[in-house]
Amino acid sequence: MADTVMSLVVLAIAALLLGATALWRRGDRRKALLMALAALVMAGNVAIWSLPAGPVAPAGK
Repeated sequence: MADTVMSLVVLAIAALLLGATALWRRGDRRKALLMALAALVMAGNVAIWSLPAGPVAPAGK
């Protein structure tokens, strides 16, 4: 399930960047920058989600 969600988020990042590029060319700079910022935040989330969980402390300590 998590793999599917991450795949959809990566597709959304690509769509946001394409939309931001189109808006930038039309001259709507503020919306284009906001879309690029949203894509950057989503990319950060995917990067965090893909990190390994790390070591787990033993239950007795």
